[in-house]
Amino acid sequence: MSKEKTFEILKSVQEGALSVEDAILKLRMQPFEDLGYAKPDHHRALRQGIPEIIYGEGKTAEQITGIANAFLDKGQPLILTTRLLPEVAAAVQKNIPTLKYYELARVGIIGEIPAPNGIGKIVIATGGTCDLPVAEEAALTAEALGNEVIRVYDVGIAGLHRLLARLDVIMSARAIVAVAGMEGALPSVIGGLVDCPVIAVPVSVGYGASFHGLSALLTMLNSCASGVSVVNIDNGFGAGYLASMKNHQ
Repeated sequence: MSKEKTFEILKSVQEGALSVEDAILKLRMQPFEDLGYAKPDHHRALRQGIPEIIYGEGKTAEQITGIANAFLDKGQPLILTTRLLPEVAAAVQKNIPTLKYYELARVGIIGEIPAPNGIGKIVIATGGTCDLPVAEEAALTAEALGNEVIRVYDVGIAGLHRLLARLDVIMSARAIVAVAGMEGALPSVIGGLVDCPVIAVPVSVGYGASFHGLSALLTMLNSCASGVSVVNIDNGFGAGYLASMKNHQ
């Protein structure tokens, strides 16, 4: 149940259009639904302001379809699914044709992406082109949560002039998601230039000693720039979600 729906119920009580007993019944309606294989949390938006997101990896098309339909039946206007494989997305689309699939990001969205209602802009920056799948997961997550997103891709420190050429955009952001593999130095460089939070995302891109993103993770955790926080390896969703929270505070 959304905050808006809760407000409508309470306003109806205030105006005498709804009894206290009926209001309690509506508010007590099952906060989650037991599907057997999953328990969709229908009160997530009421508690946190953002509805539950479906993590697609490891789930069958039938399971994702069932969870999505449970949210649709409760009137959830937008459903975001992350880590959704192409073949699973195609199977889901047979039952829910409104699912739009973004293959690069492995993201599926049911419903229309809302108009931005955040305070400012979120910049998603990447070190290289190989970082785009994780970056797009972050970007689409932020857009689905009502943010204006500016993509600044392939501006890694191997060619620092590429980053400096977009300095006006970067310095105008309210939050920045910096995605990088290899040694993962991009967030530190950006963190030393801006006055907003920088959310660092280590990516499992690089040669042997990168240890599938562990090297980048440790670099980012040891950043000497203030205002840099770090999410888990390849966690574009977590970074986009956190950036959205920053942009709505």
